[in-house]
Amino acid sequence: MELTQFGFTDINHELLNKTDTPYKIYAELLDSTAQQQFLDVLNEPYVTYGALMPDAHAGYTMPIGGVCSTKDMVVPQFVGFDIGCGMCAYKTDYTKEQIEAKAEIIYKQIVEKIPLGFKTHKNHQPLKIDLPKTDFANHVLQTTGLKQVGTLGGGNHFIEIGYGADEKAWIVIHSGSRGFGHKIASYYMLQAYLEKNPSEEKLEALLKDFKERNAKFKEHNPEGFEKSLKKFREKQRVEILKKQKLDNIKEILPLDTNSKLGQDYIKDQNFALAFALENRKRMISDIHTIMNEILGGEFAFQDDDEVRFINRNHNHAEYDKKREEWIHRKGATHAEVGMRGVIPGNMRDGSFVVIGKGNADSLASSSHGAGRVMSRRKAKQAISLEEFEASMVGITGTIDENTLDESPFAYKDIFEVMRLQDDLVEIEEHIKVLINVKDNAKSRF
Repeated sequence: MELTQFGFTDINHELLNKTDTPYKIYAELLDSTAQQQFLDVLNEPYVTYGALMPDAHAGYTMPIGGVCSTKDMVVPQFVGFDIGCGMCAYKTDYTKEQIEAKAEIIYKQIVEKIPLGFKTHKNHQPLKIDLPKTDFANHVLQTTGLKQVGTLGGGNHFIEIGYGADEKAWIVIHSGSRGFGHKIASYYMLQAYLEKNPSEEKLEALLKDFKERNAKFKEHNPEGFEKSLKKFREKQRVEILKKQKLDNIKEILPLDTNSKLGQDYIKDQNFALAFALENRKRMISDIHTIMNEILGGEFAFQDDDEVRFINRNHNHAEYDKKREEWIHRKGATHAEVGMRGVIPGNMRDGSFVVIGKGNADSLASSSHGAGRVMSRRKAKQAISLEEFEASMVGITGTIDENTLDESPFAYKDIFEVMRLQDDLVEIEEHIKVLINVKDNAKSRF
């Protein structure tokens, strides 16, 4: 695949070097938007280092496939909207032959029993996460999150059943924190915007009007007036937040990690990371039960078995005690020495179980997948259903006109991406696809 036909060009190192912030890029070519976004990231005064993985492409203010370290600042935009989005893989006791014999039935049962896309469970699902969270996060959990535990989501999220070299079947999940994490991310991005733009004209005009209307109240009860003014100010801030569109905000908006807002984001982000893991676990457990019922086994799902079960998310900010800095990974897999992870390719080419090498140049990171070369809209215009179907022969999956934007042709060559990160990870297992489940809602862009 020639990336140049999709707008990927040579990297302008001369321009990037002018930032005086050290960096490393593992991609050979980049799209122009991703290059500009990476330049903007490196120009931030609190950013001390940056890296782009071989699957890097344009994202929201920071490229997907981007990693950076920051001093005393955490940046919600550098984590992204789907906090804790990541991969889980579980090695079952079933074989390739057993799965192939019942592939259609297993596929249909998964689609029937696990909510896909915007679908949720009808009722709240049980969830126990022993981590602190703010009142805001708790409200989102009660109103949104608890119905989304054990649901897949849309876009590039998927459920896969495949097999490794020994022909044992694996369950592989790509999913995140769903609408719960998205609302938390959006809230803090907008709060960061208001924090950086406190003298917004509209808010000031509203406050001036309030003061004029309540002049007598202030004269007779100054303490009560100040309480009412504070309450009014916060209410108006919330209303402004509702009307502000994140797509219109292009500036990078950090939060001081020593501020209350920064601490609250870190707290709620950590809770969302745990939520995303529980979401993936719940789906694997449900799929494992489906396999037992159809194949006649009585095997238990052993999520505490570190050989069988792998979890690694690729959207987070975490504190590095050695560096005394915050490492942000946005579409990048944590890859410390000996750390196991899962890197997906596409609907046809499966996923890779990898072992990290702890490369300092990548901030101990690797790619989180193959990386898109076409936007969803472009893919649906450029790829035919016939091409898509021909590429998926032998795989039972969600293969129709509504998943054209997830076909193998919409992504970089995963084998080339893996080659470009030889010094970041070692491949332990290539899981080849038997069943692939995706949301196929008619409109996802």
